[in-house]
Amino acid sequence: MLLQIQQLQTPQVGPLDLALGAGELAQVAGPSGAGKSLLLRAIADLDRNEGLIRLEGQPRQALSGSDWRRRVGYLPADPAWWADTVGEHLQPGGEHWLEALGFGPDVRTWTVDRLSSGERQRLALVRVLQNRPRVLLLDEPTANLDPDNTLIMEGLIRDYLRDSDAAALWVSHDAEQRNRLGGRLFLMESGRLLEQSNG
Repeated sequence: MLLQIQQLQTPQVGPLDLALGAGELAQVAGPSGAGKSLLLRAIADLDRNEGLIRLEGQPRQALSGSDWRRRVGYLPADPAWWADTVGEHLQPGGEHWLEALGFGPDVRTWTVDRLSSGERQRLALVRVLQNRPRVLLLDEPTANLDPDNTLIMEGLIRDYLRDSDAAALWVSHDAEQRNRLGGRLFLMESGRLLEQSNG
């Protein structure tokens, strides 16, 4: 297994077990407040948690926090932007992702305050992918996108998983999207994770 989680627990989530294989996309659904975002934050090691998490057999504690978060890429529902221009948030390269998401080469000169919520969401995905993560933790990554851009972003993520042999855990409230994406579906209720289907 690419990602193995055993007895992961926070004050609001778990304990729970989960394993993701290379190339796998698994989804998490559930009502607001069920703990979906907190689950992703715990796996990303952004919130205090207990339990064992291994990436390609290596325990999380063997890596620094920054190294872990490069390998386990977390895309929050509302990504943070801390500098004035888009280019300050992006590494060199990744032009194919920018182009696929509808951005020209001048996007690096854009100021962050001119970005729409959908543009922020798409660019934040590029920011995560530039680290070449082995696992993607996606918290409603298309929530602010129109239908066309939603499909483009879904396709780009699927391509990345296939080409990189990476895995993803995707939180979505959109039933149509869940049907399109397929794969295993988990329902989160009161901090517990229940497998619903195999897609």
